[in-house]
Amino acid sequence: MLKKTITYQDFNGDEVSEDFFFHLSKAELVEMELSHEDGLSEALQRIIAAQDGKGIVTEFKNIILGAYGKRSSDGKRFVKNATIREEFESSEAYSTLFMELVTNTDSAIEFINGIIPSGLAEDAAKVTGADLEVVKPKPTVVSKTDIAAMSPDDIAKLGARVSAGEIVISGE
Repeated sequence: MLKKTITYQDFNGDEVSEDFFFHLSKAELVEMELSHEDGLSEALQRIIAAQDGKGIVTEFKNIILGAYGKRSSDGKRFVKNATIREEFESSEAYSTLFMELVTNTDSAIEFINGIIPSGLAEDAAKVTGADLEVVKPKPTVVSKTDIAAMSPDDIAKLGARVSAGEIVISGE
């Protein structure tokens, strides 16, 4: 779960700082992957290869709003529904966050890393075969310079490789 403090100007002209929470469960990630023909990763690769800015913005919006919710007071549930999403989307907090993420690669990477649950590889092994052993190789460290030099295909695969623990993105 990612707790993100967003400072924005409300519709009364006042500067406000609020904490917002984002989380994608493993089940939600599977649903997102299966909701696209050939999977979310392939869909993103096609969008990037076609330099489809509108498609990229649409997918990013879906990820942000799909991850947004409110924690229950007892911490046992993370509530997401259309009303909660509409309230957030209609706020300046959403607009501020969206602009930050689409204009700042570091912020986008930090956000994606924060909402993806750990342990995806282990769970995949359980689903595909009970006797599979999950071997975790030492992750490759990738810098902003490395990312800037990547091809569109490599960038499209970056999120999946980060969530699989193959790559760690450094802040340098």
